[in-house]
Amino acid sequence: MEQVHRAIGGGVEVAISRVLGEKNIGQLEKAAAIYRAYWNENMLHGVALLPGSRELLEALNSRGVRCAVFTNKHGPSARTLMEHLDVNALLDGVFGAMDTPWFKPDREFTAHALETLGADAASTCMIGDSPYDIQAAHNAGFPGYCVTTGTHTAAELSAAGADGVYADMSELARAVFGLELTVRM
Repeated sequence: MEQVHRAIGGGVEVAISRVLGEKNIGQLEKAAAIYRAYWNENMLHGVALLPGSRELLEALNSRGVRCAVFTNKHGPSARTLMEHLDVNALLDGVFGAMDTPWFKPDREFTAHALETLGADAASTCMIGDSPYDIQAAHNAGFPGYCVTTGTHTAAELSAAGADGVYADMSELARAVFGLELTVRM
């Protein structure tokens, strides 16, 4: 499981490559096809928003802040997940793998998202849970804040250069945006 956790964040091909290892890299295409078939059938099973995510999106929206999902997850899958989680109305965009030729942390991917949103680096921040998120934010010239609710520890996120590392969305909302969230369970 530790090996799988370390592989997450760079997109499915990167994750599978890391799990397979160099000696089995020739099996990447076959492994990715098997993964995709199971993913499509099971991607909505057990999916839930992190506690405080909806409340943070609602609070930011009420203040006129534009919010988007920026992920290395397959773009169409990411949009299906956001629809399933009923947060589409709170988002101004969902940008994912295969929507462009780029992936996080490529500066071009971030620039594409900013341009599509009509946003600029000076008024943007990234909230994520991986070193890819931090690097993507920093490559584009804005801060990257992280929560430790994913597969990376606080120490790993700090070592990767996060501008702040928080235990959960409520702690992040308080520290970064000065918001006190009332989390609904």
